[in-house]
Amino acid sequence: MKFLPETTRKIAIFRALQLGDMLCSVPSFRSLRAAYPDAEITLLGLPWAASFCGRFSMYIDRFIHFPGFPGLPEQPFYEVGWIEFVRKMRDENFDLVLQMQGNGTIVNTMLKDLHDGPVAGFHSQGNYENDDLFIEYPTVIPEISRHLKLIDHLGIPTLGTDLEFPIMNIEKEKLYAKHPFLFGGNYVCVHPGSRGSWRQWPPSHFALLADYCVGLGFKVIVTGTYEEAEITKAVIDLMEHPAIGLTGQTSLGEIGQLIKTANLLISNCTGVSHIASAVRTPSIVISMDGEPERWGPLNKDLHKTIDWTKVHDFENVLMLTQQLLGTPASQTVLSQNS
Repeated sequence: MKFLPETTRKIAIFRALQLGDMLCSVPSFRSLRAAYPDAEITLLGLPWAASFCGRFSMYIDRFIHFPGFPGLPEQPFYEVGWIEFVRKMRDENFDLVLQMQGNGTIVNTMLKDLHDGPVAGFHSQGNYENDDLFIEYPTVIPEISRHLKLIDHLGIPTLGTDLEFPIMNIEKEKLYAKHPFLFGGNYVCVHPGSRGSWRQWPPSHFALLADYCVGLGFKVIVTGTYEEAEITKAVIDLMEHPAIGLTGQTSLGEIGQLIKTANLLISNCTGVSHIASAVRTPSIVISMDGEPERWGPLNKDLHKTIDWTKVHDFENVLMLTQQLLGTPASQTVLSQNS
């Protein structure tokens, strides 16, 4: 390893991104923890990620809120918070800072200005750094593999590509206390929202596919955050069959349990699709951003990622849905009529 465990006692990871991005990094966090079992590992991230660190406390020890920076779109720049962040970073004396944010534009210089010690991560044309510590930002491989490639470059053994999503017992108990009808499964979870309307499959398509699942004998649960209430309502209103709406009624852990016990998840290529991958629930994932190979689940048998930017073939989506559910529509019709 390029950084020996006995001299690398404090490690910071800079990754100030959203849920799906963070879940795709978990295999790298797992490898990092195994290589540095006694080190204190700190995540520098967006405010919401404090709860992520709690969920993944086996890999991450501490959280420091990153207050934004000019040119980074994830959150507004907070100048007062930035001054405090600079002071904190300089007081920490990290033995290593890992840049796992992106291709290095803006953030490589920012991190090197904040930290006198070694910084390692990704670089790209126009912001090249020391090749011993930095690698060219890969653009044609899955997000999970991208970060493992960096870990491998640093001489750290990698421990597989499996995603994880721990669910606490209290989260399971709360879900079933509020919605006891969910216990026992036999339902399909439909999650039509995502960050950015351009990444969302039309509500009418979700509604048609949800109705198809009802026709196969499954209940349909429509989920989303409070901010996604408009699109979840549109899906339910467009359906011919009744659906159960749980918009804004589930915490992140409860959503995880809901997906874990579902027969199928239907969603855009967003955070919940990575939860389904982590808990091994079959999924139909609609890619609207043209990067299915980057963000789609790695298990192509259990998860079907459809690149809707290339082929608009709804019949193919129906076929894949029936294949994953394993229930021929004709058998369901016969059982209902007998």
